[in-house]
Amino acid sequence: MRAQIGINAHLLSAESGYRRAGIHQYINQVLDNLPLLASGSKYLVFSRHASRFSAKPGFAVQSSRWPTEKRVVRISWEQTAWPLLASYHKLDLLHSMAFVAPLLSRIPTVITVYDLSFIHFPQRFPTMQRTYLQSQTARSCRRARRVITISESGRRDVHRFFQVPLDKIDVVLPGVDPLFRPLPETEVAAFRRREHLPQQVILHVGTLQPRKNIPMLLEALARLARPEIALILAGGKGWLYQDIFNRVAQLGLQKQVRFTGYIADEDLPLWYNSASILAFPSVYEGFGMPVVEAMACGTPVVAAKSSSIPEACGEAALYFNPENVGALTDRLSAILDDTNLAAAMRKKGLAQARLFSWQRAGQETAHVYRRALAQ
Repeated sequence: MRAQIGINAHLLSAESGYRRAGIHQYINQVLDNLPLLASGSKYLVFSRHASRFSAKPGFAVQSSRWPTEKRVVRISWEQTAWPLLASYHKLDLLHSMAFVAPLLSRIPTVITVYDLSFIHFPQRFPTMQRTYLQSQTARSCRRARRVITISESGRRDVHRFFQVPLDKIDVVLPGVDPLFRPLPETEVAAFRRREHLPQQVILHVGTLQPRKNIPMLLEALARLARPEIALILAGGKGWLYQDIFNRVAQLGLQKQVRFTGYIADEDLPLWYNSASILAFPSVYEGFGMPVVEAMACGTPVVAAKSSSIPEACGEAALYFNPENVGALTDRLSAILDDTNLAAAMRKKGLAQARLFSWQRAGQETAHVYRRALAQ
């Protein structure tokens, strides 16, 4: 089947920061692993930062002068310029890789929905952002030919909140990049010396925002009462994050907690390898990619038993209720104090991480396109 498929990838980011986490990584990896469709078919990628895909066979790139890094500008482009460009290029299918499709286009669509945190926790989003996402994601999902979610938990959410039939929703799980792996001990030791890390390190990877539940992790650190342990909070500033900094001061943890800001992918494996534990207390995730990346590096994971996180971790993590700080404290203490437990978790985690493949994610996305075009 010959087809011209337009892909909105304007959430790809060229700058270091929280926008290069999560959704950016998913879009980037899926595009990188999309297989060719039938002869004569083409992917047309719309983005300010997708030039590297133009060299791929079967790919073309449509750049834009619009500064779509700004949310309001991106929304304007999606709802005005994109439908016109799609019509001009005579596209057969549109894939919106982030929640919302153009209102005025009659071209069939595929929508990717990463999570519905703006419905589960509306008070944790700025009002305008929440209102737009709630109304337009619902409309887009109901009108789309196919909807992609990144976990079974997300699939059930889209069905529950938007009344989209389950047989119209496809799960395309994220993968894990090969760069996330156990590194040589000498390389890790040199990194630890350079970063002045103590013997035991608790790591959290994620954008600083309310649903990551970081204040609870800070409370657990205070309860541990082990001043020799460092907590590394790796992630850019998202929104409504000031409470995190306030809580550090209130608990007197300034000497134990380090904010690294956004960490580039090429440096993350060193942080994972240097950590005693990845702590992941998030109250809600579309998938939870850091837990799989950490496991791929051989790092034990303590994670909240919420939303999709058990799908990502399987039986390889220690779980806790994300509202129970005592349980989190106990799980952290158990791994820090028991080398046999830590070793067993490393082994389970490495096996769990091997279940996830970006190549498979690309192939499954192409299969969704074929299903949408055949309807």
